Amino acid sequence: MSQAKLHIKRDDTVVVLSGKDRGRQGVVLEVYPKKQRAIVEGIHIVKRHLRPSQMGEGGVVEREGTIHISNLKKVE
Repeated sequence: MSQAKLHIKRDDTVVVLSGKDRGRQGVVLEVYPKKQRAIVEGIHIVKRHLRPSQMGEGGVVEREGTIHISNLKKVE
């Protein structure tokens, strides 16, 4: 699978085109070109259940999930 050139990159401001967060804006934190997905600040919040470890305590943590590049549009 070859990597396609993406229309967004890190630190771009984007608007979500579809899904539960449609119309919301955020800043791109990370881009995964091979998977064609991105993490946008404050968009697609998911709950992650973490087991306690020596590095920290466990519990339910909310953080951003990935969203497909085709559902994002760069704001100019």
